[in-house]
Amino acid sequence: MIDFNLYLITDRKQLPPGRNLVETVAAALEGGVRAVQLRERGLSAAELYPLALELRELTTRHGARLLINDRLDVALAVGADGVHLGGHSLPVAAARKILGPDKLIGASTHRPEEVIAAQRGGADFVTFGPVFFTPSKAAFGEPVGPGRLSEVCAASPLPVFALGGVTLERLPELLSAGSRRVALISAILTAADPTAAAATILARLGNPSSAL
Repeated sequence: MIDFNLYLITDRKQLPPGRNLVETVAAALEGGVRAVQLRERGLSAAELYPLALELRELTTRHGARLLINDRLDVALAVGADGVHLGGHSLPVAAARKILGPDKLIGASTHRPEEVIAAQRGGADFVTFGPVFFTPSKAAFGEPVGPGRLSEVCAASPLPVFALGGVTLERLPELLSAGSRRVALISAILTAADPTAAAATILARLGNPSSAL
């Protein structure tokens, strides 16, 4: 059961100068975030592990889910709720065999057929995008746009989180496209007040139980 509609993805390199990642995630959790993906590229398992432990403690305290990007070993070692898999990760079906039926698996998708493949492999939800241009997703080509997002949300057998350039100002466009779930980084991590930013976005999205 995916009972969250705001999926915060970490990226310490986007933080404003002097801001700590763990403290910023804590502030977002105070604002109501209930799902966090630890995604810190460039860190070894030895470097990622203590950070994952800190976030596991934080998310547990707030009743939130913690997913680890790509690293099944780290996810299992810290007792995370699951993993998020990208195009260069293990196949979803292989990850499901390792993690068992109770862990969450999210999958990054960029085309409708990838959503179906993720569902067949045993994923619980997908991110789809980039919906809008964002430098971090430029390698995946042109943005898919709200129109394609709308089609995927209507047809997907899994919960779909809009990803890529998601900001507070763009939420009305996403909502009009039928998307009530979003995944994002900078709209919260770089906000002057991450707690307020998270609370405002959640208020605009509404009840996750009614999300597509």
